[in-house]
Amino acid sequence: MARGNTHATYGSVTKTFHWLTALLILSAFPLGILAHDAPYDTSEQLTRKALLFSLHKTVGVMAFFTALLRILWALTQPRPGLLNADRRLEALAAETAHWVLYGCMLLVPLTGWIHHAAAEGFAPIWWPFGQTLPFIPKDAQLSAICGSIHTTLTPVFAVTILAHVGGALKHAIIDKDHTLRRMLPGASNAPTPPAQSHTRLPFVLALGIWAVAMTVGVLSTPQAAQTQQVALSEVKSQWAVQEGEIALTIRQFGNDVRGSFADWTADITFSETASEGKHGTADVQIAIGSLSLGSVTQQAMGADFFDATTFPTASFTADLVAHEQGHMAEGTLTIKGASVPVSFPFTLTIEGDTATVSAQTTLNRQDFNVGQSMPDESSLGFAVIIDITLTATR
Repeated sequence: MARGNTHATYGSVTKTFHWLTALLILSAFPLGILAHDAPYDTSEQLTRKALLFSLHKTVGVMAFFTALLRILWALTQPRPGLLNADRRLEALAAETAHWVLYGCMLLVPLTGWIHHAAAEGFAPIWWPFGQTLPFIPKDAQLSAICGSIHTTLTPVFAVTILAHVGGALKHAIIDKDHTLRRMLPGASNAPTPPAQSHTRLPFVLALGIWAVAMTVGVLSTPQAAQTQQVALSEVKSQWAVQEGEIALTIRQFGNDVRGSFADWTADITFSETASEGKHGTADVQIAIGSLSLGSVTQQAMGADFFDATTFPTASFTADLVAHEQGHMAEGTLTIKGASVPVSFPFTLTIEGDTATVSAQTTLNRQDFNVGQSMPDESSLGFAVIIDITLTATR
């Protein structure tokens, strides 16, 4: 059997691409459904759900590249004519379905990949594919929009596949022609197709179907669920924070997930001259519900983790003391009702009445009873890296 197409039959390369793409797509569909419906109340359930999603995503990316290669190959080959070209309406439906399939084979996995790449955390795509894409920033809104488009295009894709399969079976069982047979393995003695009459109408119809599905996806993008959070009282501090960030990084399924708290206050006293080794104090209050942690934000608010409903704030009260390498914050961190002594060095630069501070420390989530349903690090690491940066004026 020839590798290339003729005007009457498909070659071996086209057939291989066709059936490999079909295998990957028909594998990705049930994996996605199973992953979406799987519970994640326990460590074992979460691990299984992540496994299913990782399979779904990885197979989806494989399907994207296979489809892309298939389309590029098709551009170099003659396209066998329709055997039912004389039935105008049926031919129009077949060509429109083919265009819809080509678009969905690229758009469905690509929007899913962008949804993953723009988000932080949960169910990594496996090697050799990466977790990021060029020119795609970590952006929760972009992730949500692409996820919604992925969701609305998927049923369009599924219905078109069913129509495509139904049409192939009609040709084989009712019409008894070579339409299906010439895509099956082996040589085909398909007859010469009748005269073809191609127009742009099938592509225009497919373009309209893609546009409607994507528009519905954008308009139906869900808003991020808001966690009820306590309003922190304003503080009158000797040093007023002008800008800054309290960020955390966790390790989930072997990948770093970074997030930050949007609402926190700091009451800081500090003197360049230390009295008995003490420069001042810091009293930091953090609204737990203001945490943004990518795709696992709502899970982090749950009872097994921060339990934001019962413990809406965290606090850190410390003395700022002199240290041989600069400065040290020595105090008590309270999260989820657990108070733990915490000390860490920080760098400080003061120019006139402006101070710049940066610090990093590592906590153990187990010390604060966070993630007790995950007693090992198979799905969630013990270490939580805290990064603090701020600029304050006297």
